[in-house]
Amino acid sequence: MRITRTVAGRSRRVAVLVTTGLTASALLLTGCSSDSDSSDNTGSDANGKITLTVADFGQFGYKEAGLFAKYHELHPNITVKEDVTSDEKVYYPKLLQQLNSGSGLADVQGIEVGRIKEIVDTKADQFADLSKVIDVNEWVSWKEKQATTADGAVIGAGTDIGPMSLCYNTELFKKAGLPTDREEVAQKVAGGWEDYLKLGEEYKKNAPEGTYFMDSASAMFNAVVSSNAKQYYDESGKAIYKDSPSVKQGWDLAAEAASKKLTQGLAQFTDPWKAGLRKGTIATVACPAWMAGQISINSGDANKGKWNITTAPGATAANWGGSFLSVPKSGKHVDEATELVKWLTAPEQQAAVFKAIGSFPSNKGAYDLPDVKNAKLPYFNDAPIGQIYADEAKSIPETVLGPKDGVIKDSISTQINNMEQRGTSPDDAWKAATNVVDKAIG
Repeated sequence: MRITRTVAGRSRRVAVLVTTGLTASALLLTGCSSDSDSSDNTGSDANGKITLTVADFGQFGYKEAGLFAKYHELHPNITVKEDVTSDEKVYYPKLLQQLNSGSGLADVQGIEVGRIKEIVDTKADQFADLSKVIDVNEWVSWKEKQATTADGAVIGAGTDIGPMSLCYNTELFKKAGLPTDREEVAQKVAGGWEDYLKLGEEYKKNAPEGTYFMDSASAMFNAVVSSNAKQYYDESGKAIYKDSPSVKQGWDLAAEAASKKLTQGLAQFTDPWKAGLRKGTIATVACPAWMAGQISINSGDANKGKWNITTAPGATAANWGGSFLSVPKSGKHVDEATELVKWLTAPEQQAAVFKAIGSFPSNKGAYDLPDVKNAKLPYFNDAPIGQIYADEAKSIPETVLGPKDGVIKDSISTQINNMEQRGTSPDDAWKAATNVVDKAIG
């Protein structure tokens, strides 16, 4: 995916999407380095040259798409340095510590969608208002609202989003007597995630030995919840995850999948999960846009052409994942950093990132650009991902975010994994999850 992220049920580690129709190598330019520049991170050097630091997590794709190098060409006096933390769970506490102390912040900071509500509610005054610089109407409407304060300040420019699809192994489907055409598969799950489990039961009847219908029930849970406007909080900011219909639906389906042995019980992005993809034991994966790269990388060349992508189960579009770029007010180059953020999140640059690593743009202007509109994945039987994801993105409902979305989602996902791997009963697993969440959110 780019990506892997470990928040909001999603992990983000460095990975590169093999291709998005054309080869990604055309854009894999070398990121700009400051080795030949005598400037430091605190100001300009004697020649008026400055260095802007971008702190993020996992893989945002800017270096891979050659964008830092290109920005240096456009602005010879500016060098951009990226400070990457592989694990968002390590990155975010550090960011909070820096915000609390008022020191150590980069000129530009990445913020995961599972954290943005907490930052908007508690730290917005420490970030520059981007509303006068970016045109929020360029983004899908729900994206920029996530980074907008009650008084209209926009503290983050949207980077990617995660419109949902379904990835499936056509070779395993064929051996199990299921259809392999993406339109036929879409029809089989058109009624929603309940239909998805019914398809799983069909698969199990004739499944090749040692294979499973899905990788992880926790992944399906996140996909189910992500397709609903109300998830873990209500509009007043109250945590409602214990009574949320979407959480109940996702939990019940996950418990059913675990009890019927439709899942291999592999926590995503772990070594066993990667091995399952490589060995071809997984038939389906709930597939936000960034997931295709993870599957292609970990399945390897031997499985190229065995996978395909179709629309997600049900009629409701879903989003799973996404991030923002923000500019701390404490920086010494706030104006220059703001212009960099504006440029990095413009349609052309978001399209370049999509081509390089598969992170789907949140800026609608990118959807009509050839690298997005005409994008296909040869690894996935030339699945028209540009069309699939753009259609999903335009119809995703505005969701209600809460300050501890990531904590809630991770805690529940952990207990779903325990149902799968350890045979923990649904009641005991739910009690354990809620105990952890209640302590975390107070």
